[in-house]
Amino acid sequence: MGWLFYGDTSEPIEIEDRALAHLKVVISTKLRRNESFTLSWRHPPENPTGRSTIWLHPSIPLRFVFADPERPELSSEWITTLANSASSTGGITLLAEDLDGNGD
Repeated sequence: MGWLFYGDTSEPIEIEDRALAHLKVVISTKLRRNESFTLSWRHPPENPTGRSTIWLHPSIPLRFVFADPERPELSSEWITTLANSASSTGGITLLAEDLDGNGD
């Protein structure tokens, strides 16, 4: 399980390492181009019900922390899907399998 630290908050967003690695590619590319977008997810069952959305902007600090020291194999198809959603009006929406590692 990896963590995305957003802004000055000390509470990270837990995301499965492989999903986080894909997000890192897309987020880094978008922010390098000075493009802002949203990232949304449903809260996992062990947390309060609901969903969250954050606004990703080049001026807001981000830190990606991976539990596994080895880099996972990346899927260009998944990266393309995430990049396309980041460019949409709804932004990126992580699914439960992205957060817990049960999907691809």
